[in-house]
Amino acid sequence: MRLRKKPGAPAKIAQYPQYIANMPEEWVGKWRERFNNNHPIHIEVGTGKGRFIIEMAKLHPEINYIGIELQESVIVAALDKLIEEQLPNIQLLHVNGGSLTQYFAKGEVDQVYLNFSDPWPKKRHEKRRLTYRSFLENYEEVLVPEGEIHFKTDNQGLFEYSLASFSQYGMILEQVWLNLHESDFEGNVMTEYEEKFSNRGHRIYRVVAKFPKRN
Repeated sequence: MRLRKKPGAPAKIAQYPQYIANMPEEWVGKWRERFNNNHPIHIEVGTGKGRFIIEMAKLHPEINYIGIELQESVIVAALDKLIEEQLPNIQLLHVNGGSLTQYFAKGEVDQVYLNFSDPWPKKRHEKRRLTYRSFLENYEEVLVPEGEIHFKTDNQGLFEYSLASFSQYGMILEQVWLNLHESDFEGNVMTEYEEKFSNRGHRIYRVVAKFPKRN
């Protein structure tokens, strides 16, 4: 579905370079310098309106968070939240999540979140799914050795596809939840979509998958 453009979004983004780097490729290998600390870096690919990453940053000031969102009209909503909260441990990137190696050095990222990604259900769109092999290669490149992906969705088809994709890539499925909200999992931070779908009675799926040790 094509999103409606939000008037004033480009100007708003340009107005806050302290939160959205104008030339993020210049920070490759130097993101901790931008945060002015040496804390771990967690990224969310497809951060949407920013609820998840904002709440995570508030709960974990010891972690640096970077939200990545391609849709201009969506990331500006996350920016509005960040302006209001003024959290020092969040940055936003208005870039394509499929090009992570252009913006992060090898091993610069400690953890990746994929929350309620577009399922792209048609077979011809398989390569657009954020858990397709080419995306996994990019995540592995920027993550620390044996880094983790934390993945949530309400789409059973995408979840099953992702479990298979992770396994075929050689990743270890450390934890799998087939009904997250009925489990004993503590500390779950919901996204806007998660709350919406859960309220409709949708089951929420979650998996933590770790990349294999390489020689």
